[in-house]
Amino acid sequence: MKLLGDCLMSRDPDRQIAEIQIRIAIMNRCSALGRAEIKALA
Repeated sequence: MKLLGDCLMSRDPDRQIAEIQIRIAIMNRCSALGRAEIKALA
């Protein structure tokens, strides 16, 4: 999150919401890439 900056760049409330959603999507993608995949062996 630090790489994305501490404050929002947009001043318009609608654009701030979009910026927050983009940041959340980036963070979710990064955590999904770092998560181990578990498979059941039968």
